[in-house]
Amino acid sequence: MKYFIWDKYSDQPYPIKNKSYKKRKKRENFFDYLITFFTSLLILPISLILMNFFRQKNIFDNKKLFGMGVSLEKGDEQIKLIDELGVDYILIRFPLEFMDKIDEYEQFVKKFPNKKILLNILQNRENIEDLTLFEKNITKIFTTFSPYIKEFQIANAINRTKWGFFGIAEYLDFFAVAQKVRDEKFQNLTLLGPPIIDFEYYYTIRALFNLKKIKFDKISSLLYVDRRGAPKNKQYLFFDTPNKIKLLHTLAVLSPKTKPKIIITEVNWPISDTAPYAPTSQKECVNEEDYANFMVKYYLLAISTGQVETIYWHQLIATGYGLIDNRGEMKKRKAFKAFATMVKILKNATFISFGDSKIISTMKFKTKQKLITIYWSDESFEINLSYSDEVLDLTGEVIKSKTILIKKNIIYSFTNL
Repeated sequence: MKYFIWDKYSDQPYPIKNKSYKKRKKRENFFDYLITFFTSLLILPISLILMNFFRQKNIFDNKKLFGMGVSLEKGDEQIKLIDELGVDYILIRFPLEFMDKIDEYEQFVKKFPNKKILLNILQNRENIEDLTLFEKNITKIFTTFSPYIKEFQIANAINRTKWGFFGIAEYLDFFAVAQKVRDEKFQNLTLLGPPIIDFEYYYTIRALFNLKKIKFDKISSLLYVDRRGAPKNKQYLFFDTPNKIKLLHTLAVLSPKTKPKIIITEVNWPISDTAPYAPTSQKECVNEEDYANFMVKYYLLAISTGQVETIYWHQLIATGYGLIDNRGEMKKRKAFKAFATMVKILKNATFISFGDSKIISTMKFKTKQKLITIYWSDESFEINLSYSDEVLDLTGEVIKSKTILIKKNIIYSFTNL
């Protein structure tokens, strides 16, 4: 539709320019906004009280944690690059706008035979308004991809009007169609939702506490943090990355509409000096050094909660926010090697403990052969690691000096068992 235009640079829709159309659609959904407000008013205080009482009983599987977004448009180079990263879980977007290209997407999916794939179905307004059309399309999607894919996220960033929804009620009706088709013909498929972007849990609450006959098999979230700073930065005085995850987990535990299985299906930081490819303005962007550090810290902080199953980094190749800059010749950013190093070190490790002070953060893991201790600080901090058998930096390079100045950077220390 003319109101919804795709930004090919940042891989997202442009904001709706027709203000009168946007206002009209919001007026039509006013009652839904009212329900959202009062539902949040009831559920949020209860969740805040209980969020520190719900703990994950079992340590999650690190092998499942590391996911990466890939794209048909970015080419077959991604196959080799994914193997370089050591990633087993990938996310592929499929826009309903491209139903005529479904065979191309099927061929792309088949090029990752040994990977676990999550298909993210991107909505458009036509399918939202015509649910009969959506039923036809989702049936074809499930038929085409179910031989290769078992997990599907139904829609994306549903709390942003530029993506096509003007209220959570519209999304619930949309999801109900997908669930009906799944229940009738594809019972072995797993459906994820509601994909709320950013820390806007009032929309999550509206979607998780409703009277519709729907249920999300897993809860998906596009959980971005303060894009102008580190993942330990707080919103509303209290909510850093771990506390945002804990609150989301609490909502999932309390809700009758989902299991407490959290999948973060999109997160990144926008990169400085990449306009028009960056998805935000320059003031929200970070340099490549911070990008790499923030990325690894985000994963580590998520691990510390024990409440996230998989995090899909968005994405492998993207000039404005990816691990690889594809302006002209492909350029691997520092974050590419940092991601590969993190996966290699932690994929087969067991999480032991997390210590966090105002000066330094410490995480411990172990394998059968080694104790792994990870250090980082948001300030300058000197540490002596003379007891370590090996010390590596963020990208896996050996650090020979045992007295190390830590300043924002990640340090991996290994001690033989």
